[in-house]
Amino acid sequence: MNDRDAGLSAAAAPAPEPALYVPPNPEPEENIQHSLFGEILDWMLAPLLLLWPMSIAITYLVAKSIANQPFDHALEDSVTVLSQQVKEVDGHAVSRLPGPARDILRADDVDNVYIQIVGPHREIVDGDRALPLPFDEERYRTGTVHFRNDVVHGTQVRVAFSYVNLRPLARPDEEPQTALVQVAETLEKRAQLANEIIKGVILPQFIILPIVLALVWFALARGLSPLAQLQERIRARRPDDLSPIDSRQVPEEISPLVGSLNDMLERLSQTIEMQKRFIADAAHQMKTPLAGMRMQSELALRQCDPGEIHRSLEQLAKSSESATRLVNQLLALARAENQPHAGNAFEPLDLAQLARATVQDWVQASFAHRIDLGFEQPDAPADIAGNPIMLREMLSNLIDNALRYTPAGGSVTVRVRAEGETAVLEVEDTGPGIAQAERAHVFERFYRILGSAAPGSGLGLAIVREIAQQHGAEIEVFNNPRSFASKAPGCLFRISFPPPAPPDLEHPS
Repeated sequence: MNDRDAGLSAAAAPAPEPALYVPPNPEPEENIQHSLFGEILDWMLAPLLLLWPMSIAITYLVAKSIANQPFDHALEDSVTVLSQQVKEVDGHAVSRLPGPARDILRADDVDNVYIQIVGPHREIVDGDRALPLPFDEERYRTGTVHFRNDVVHGTQVRVAFSYVNLRPLARPDEEPQTALVQVAETLEKRAQLANEIIKGVILPQFIILPIVLALVWFALARGLSPLAQLQERIRARRPDDLSPIDSRQVPEEISPLVGSLNDMLERLSQTIEMQKRFIADAAHQMKTPLAGMRMQSELALRQCDPGEIHRSLEQLAKSSESATRLVNQLLALARAENQPHAGNAFEPLDLAQLARATVQDWVQASFAHRIDLGFEQPDAPADIAGNPIMLREMLSNLIDNALRYTPAGGSVTVRVRAEGETAVLEVEDTGPGIAQAERAHVFERFYRILGSAAPGSGLGLAIVREIAQQHGAEIEVFNNPRSFASKAPGCLFRISFPPPAPPDLEHPS
């Protein structure tokens, strides 16, 4: 241990690990499964069922308008006939309509017909007095037949009326002499005709609507049948069949979904293949220490010399230690890889403080290896966002790797520094270094450099790379630029962390 950090000593107690913030579990959201068939059917039938009453209302209005036209023409003809029979005699309006003609105008088996002739002085010349006069008489022109709706004896009537000029004007300032002719009838025939029209139009719709619904149902079932066929094809697959789904047998709209499924199957296939290789490699690596433990135990059972038994037990302890380390590293790698949402559990921390506490844990091991372990911290805090437990595991693997490959009397230095907003963690040693051709492979699982005599499982740097990638950090390998005093080139591992994201004001940690 050198004097690069006066505060770091062998007797220093390990600093407690910072507590990992665990966010509260959110309330589970209620998942309601929706039917695609039902959704499409609702969006097709809802406008249809909404427009159908509107169609009935519009049909009723159109039917009333159609029914009014022939009866209005008849009323207009009656007003025209009556207007021709109104004359002026001695300054008064006189109706020359014969009695039989009046009876013909009033003859109707269904409706009541009202006739009224009003003179220039608003006197009733002929007809029914109960028929009201029109409002705003000044806006109606003489000789034109007008229509309005009114009430006679509490019954709705349709009124046709016209103003008749009794004599031509002799002077411009002379007031015209006009008579009012009105013919009104009740609305029973009109209502009957309108109802007949509505029945003729609406009743077929009650027959057509169920047929339309059945056709829509059949069309939807037919259109969604490729989904059912795709489902059957997927269900008919073997459990281990992860081959891509043929997208040529599905409609164009489903092709993106099938493409996404194929991408997921490809990733799943790669993951399963990696797990198979990992399990096979792990089983292969476990065989060596287990076989050694079994051989040493059998050898100890056959020995009678206490010295030989002691040596066998020492070898058994070493094999047990190697197997324990391999299992621990396998568990660490599994924990690091099974953190798909590790970013959600990151918390702000000082990288220098975390590195200092981790180095303290390895002081005794450095004494056992007779290696000078040092720590260099920056002048200011190196803030990052990360998982402190995973970062301690990463740095521990780097320190352990450096101690294993550095010969006795060498040195290992852990350094934290800041480059702008980027925090940099470096672990350098004075060991044999890593050749340029090997640097691309040292982070692979179970990879060991040929000719290396240092014990190990080949998982430490794989764990380092996995944790660094989850933290968005970049890891680089160089020769140690400070190992000029040593004959070995040494090694320098540099990990650059991105600046921490700004705090979320809505969801503070």
